[in-house]
Amino acid sequence: MLDVQLGQLLAEVPAGAGEALDLVTGFDDALARGLARIGEEPAAALAALAGALAGTPLGERVGEAVEKVTAGSVGDDHLAALAGARAALLGSVHDALLARLDTSLGRTRAPVDVSGAAGPAADGQVTNLLAGCRGWLRELAIVGWRGVDHELVSSADQAIEALLGVPELRGLAVLLDGLAAELRASSPVAMMDRLPARRWADLWTRALLLAQKGPWQGEAEPVSGRLLILGSDVHEHATAVRVQVHGVLEPAGGAPSRLVRASVAAAKVDTIVGPTVWRLLSGHPVLMGALAGHLAVEITGMPLLPGGDLVWHDDRASAAEEADPFAIARVQLAAATATPVTPLDRHPVRIAEPVLLEGYTVDGRTLALGGNTVRVDLDRLPSCGPLTPELVAASTACVGLLRWDAGQWSVQPLGVQATVKKKPVAVHTGDWALGPTDPKVVKAEARAGDVVAVLRERAGRLLRK
Repeated sequence: MLDVQLGQLLAEVPAGAGEALDLVTGFDDALARGLARIGEEPAAALAALAGALAGTPLGERVGEAVEKVTAGSVGDDHLAALAGARAALLGSVHDALLARLDTSLGRTRAPVDVSGAAGPAADGQVTNLLAGCRGWLRELAIVGWRGVDHELVSSADQAIEALLGVPELRGLAVLLDGLAAELRASSPVAMMDRLPARRWADLWTRALLLAQKGPWQGEAEPVSGRLLILGSDVHEHATAVRVQVHGVLEPAGGAPSRLVRASVAAAKVDTIVGPTVWRLLSGHPVLMGALAGHLAVEITGMPLLPGGDLVWHDDRASAAEEADPFAIARVQLAAATATPVTPLDRHPVRIAEPVLLEGYTVDGRTLALGGNTVRVDLDRLPSCGPLTPELVAASTACVGLLRWDAGQWSVQPLGVQATVKKKPVAVHTGDWALGPTDPKVVKAEARAGDVVAVLRERAGRLLRK
């Protein structure tokens, strides 16, 4: 990316974005206090939310919901309307930011196809499970975050366990499990000095919308071609880990290349940390081998969702030739069509656009390129990989993700080129996907023992009883 492009991107926040975010903050404050008894300030915040959406297709439903909730009637339909209003405001900010990013980078973005997005009608079991989820989310909204205790958090356990048994609902299950885990660790929330109100409201909103009718992904199309990997982003909490791979797909038949993602995930326990988490993903040897070896991947008939996500099937992939992520970024990134964004994913914090940065300097958490500076998000560097803050500080080139959070843009490195002990090195997040290559880390893992193998053996023993 040229420094002039970075300068265009870092210009002032799009018009109206600040006002929209202020409305969201007002709703989040009301949610934190609880909707059981709406005071004067939360009532004004909800009224402002309804006023902002009065001229939209949501206006009538949101206005009715605010009226009912303010009067003390909190129903599922009312909460769904409020969650939809909040998501719509954040979606408008997302769209404005993404449009500025695309303009600055000269990036073409494919339109999203939402035909058939609602999927098939839910059966009786799924309907009951979703109703149970909505019931728990309703209780959270009624008591507010300050009213959450261990008993309320634990009441979600049965619903989450049941959701995990339905493959198409596991995404919602992991989302609820993550929210419950954070609330459990913070309980009693009333004793907390400061609430992560925006984050918890984000999780609550997404969960409530997903719990209306089940999965909302759209129809997948089978694609074949060559996947060129740019880098991998690791998302982890105490009970789950997901590796999201960003890459360029060269479709078979000569169609234009496009940016895509591919994710694989696994359940875990909080004792599995660091490089050991890669062992949980050993069921995907082709993808893990491609990350560790910097290889291209040939895919055949791989489902691709409207939002640009490949539904990964390792048996539909095979390793190909070596493919350096930096060479891919330099040659392919500018011309690739960007990933479309589905409606439920329109949120500023979900912006994660692959970019190539070269010729910069790093000072602490600030990256300087030309006359512009941007924050480096070191907090997102995963503990399971070899990429460290020290390597980022010594780097002059990186393949990373442009993100927007807390009112500013930042870059999350996925791989860097640096000079270490006067030698050039290239280090990527996924280099240890087949196990660590640093002798010190290998020895530390050997001393600790194979935690994954031990836990699997114990689980197998319990199942045999």
